[in-house]
Amino acid sequence: MGSMSQKTPRTGRWGKPYHDCRNWAKYNEELVVRGTFLFDLNFREQWDEELCRMNSGKRGAPYLFPESFMQFLMIWHQFLDYRGLEGLSRSLAQYDLIPQYGDYTTIWHRVHSKKPVLDVSGLRYAEVGTDGTGLKTNNAGAYRIAKYGDPDAAQRKHLVVTITADVRTKKILGIDVHIEGKGHSEADSAVQHIDEATGKGIHIGKFYGDGAFYANKLYEKLHSVGAAPIIKIPKSASAHHYKGGAGSKYRRKEVREYQEQGYEAWAKEKGYGMRWPGTEGIFSAGKRKFGENVVSRSVIGLEAEGYQRFWAYDRINQLAKQVVDRG
Repeated sequence: MGSMSQKTPRTGRWGKPYHDCRNWAKYNEELVVRGTFLFDLNFREQWDEELCRMNSGKRGAPYLFPESFMQFLMIWHQFLDYRGLEGLSRSLAQYDLIPQYGDYTTIWHRVHSKKPVLDVSGLRYAEVGTDGTGLKTNNAGAYRIAKYGDPDAAQRKHLVVTITADVRTKKILGIDVHIEGKGHSEADSAVQHIDEATGKGIHIGKFYGDGAFYANKLYEKLHSVGAAPIIKIPKSASAHHYKGGAGSKYRRKEVREYQEQGYEAWAKEKGYGMRWPGTEGIFSAGKRKFGENVVSRSVIGLEAEGYQRFWAYDRINQLAKQVVDRG
């Protein structure tokens, strides 16, 4: 018993002390700069030009507001409802910061179901992790539930958000959102996100995932794109090939290596802990900033709201990093 590794409080796993190597001065500045992008009004400079492009060849009523302005409102929608967004727009127009403002119905039509494209321009290499989290679809408030109960609790489902992100830079490469029990598995989402990333010219060097990603299709996909799988192997895994079996030979190879080394040695060699900052860190930060409740009522609205939440976090996070890196 005395020779076995033991966990110790506040020092990390297996008694190893945690050394925080973060550049705190730089990180603090990034946190400050993130706030400046809540009022990033660069869309004003290209308002007319962007509208001209959007309306070129459009049939029906022309757009009155550029997409960049609507994305600005999507970020604020994490704090304000649609009537609040109309009030914000009205104030910007009163100060001549935008040419005109629209009512909340117009904003609803442009924001409600929108899933903006993630900006991955300039990214050519990534070491990614994929994981999922849940967002609450109940907005009653803790006091109201405690006071009156929650009669719809049995029917209410969580919103499941699965992201794939570069574990080094926390840049999100893919977001999948669905109602609990209705969408893709996490492994399927990972395959889709890898396909999308490689299709945009990004080379995936490593993939980090927990036991939920122990799936044949994912191992096959990682091999096809030349990415090293760093996926936790379940205790029940077998490296044997069964006659007529459809198991991936690449997965069996990883199982043999894992079983020969044991979890601790395998995790240390592979750097398995790197999956945490790329996914759990983003989930934690995004929920702290924007909350973990979604308020839309339709399925389309819920999925778009969950997507926009982490798209918004990724946008302001990456822009702040760029500003601080430029000095």
